[in-house]
Amino acid sequence: MAGSEVTRTTLTSRPSSDGFWMPPEWAPQEAVWMLWPYRPDNWREAARPAQEAYAAVAEAIMGATPVIMGVPAEFMAQAERRLPAGINLVSMASDDAWIRDSGPSIVVDTHGERRGVSWIFNAYGGLKGGLYSPWDRDAQVSSLVCDHHHFARYAAPLVMEGGSIHSDGEGTLLVTEEVLLNPDRNPALTKQQIGDFLEDYLNIDKIIWLPSGVFADETSGHVDNICCFSRPAEVILTWTEDATDPQAARSQAALAVLECEVDAKGRSFKVHKVQQPGPLTISNEEAVTTMSGPGMNRRAGTRLAGSYVNFLITNGRLILPMLDRATDEQALSMMRDIFPKHEVIGVPAREILLGGGNIHCITQQVPAGAFLSSTHGGDGH
Repeated sequence: MAGSEVTRTTLTSRPSSDGFWMPPEWAPQEAVWMLWPYRPDNWREAARPAQEAYAAVAEAIMGATPVIMGVPAEFMAQAERRLPAGINLVSMASDDAWIRDSGPSIVVDTHGERRGVSWIFNAYGGLKGGLYSPWDRDAQVSSLVCDHHHFARYAAPLVMEGGSIHSDGEGTLLVTEEVLLNPDRNPALTKQQIGDFLEDYLNIDKIIWLPSGVFADETSGHVDNICCFSRPAEVILTWTEDATDPQAARSQAALAVLECEVDAKGRSFKVHKVQQPGPLTISNEEAVTTMSGPGMNRRAGTRLAGSYVNFLITNGRLILPMLDRATDEQALSMMRDIFPKHEVIGVPAREILLGGGNIHCITQQVPAGAFLSSTHGGDGH
């Protein structure tokens, strides 16, 4: 990083007052960021299988959008050997490889200017409930990404991760109470205060508060693993018909909210239910090749928070995690029906899931500067 060559601008105003808002993920994108996985207490076999999975995801993205990979300097040679040619490798320190959560949320205005919103990152719960410590390098990822693009930056006074929000680009935001009201993040703030900050820093008008996320999600229930927008007033929801599965009550509670709510423009929601994979658990072989750590449970038999909702949309292409032979084809078919103008590509992603997340979690899009709209959106389909 050429941090010494860049004048970092941290703004004291807020996006809502400056005319900036968070666009939808189907808006045109300039690039997609990823971070190189390496830590042995999260990734098995010293992260080699995860690195292969990350490389496959990056290759799938590259067919539609340039990929930028942040790589710690000591792993640069390794990344150069294992990644496909054409990826822009940037020297960048990190504690783990979840740039959706540690990276900035990019906001835009009608003139095509882009700025970054940096959330306070505490590794999903700090010293009490977090997954790892220290996290100081991850806490700097957002500002380093903004520096790379010469984006001015807003420093939001909210402990949060990018995977805990999903925008329709027209003023509506999806979140879960399980994450945003978690006492390990913002114990001194009320629900109203948290909502006010989200409205100010993302310039949204309506927040849909789903009760919880996917069962056994170690992020405390990020919304990007249970429910996301496919276009304005239309969402995809993780689902199971098995009433004995602990996910069933969570999905039903989310559906109950969505059926009673309207979006910022007063529209009722159309809900697509996508069958969850599995249930999936960590195998004995996968467990024994992962180093033990204080915050992450990688023991054999542990439930994995698998979900097909955790996909990436990028410039007419949808990258979908392949997780279970019994349900993968059904998920592919469903996504192709929902996104008829997109090329839907399935990428084997169990190795990413073993680390606690999936394709949406390991990517962060940079909207194209040419994206202009005074109405916050357009469905892009």
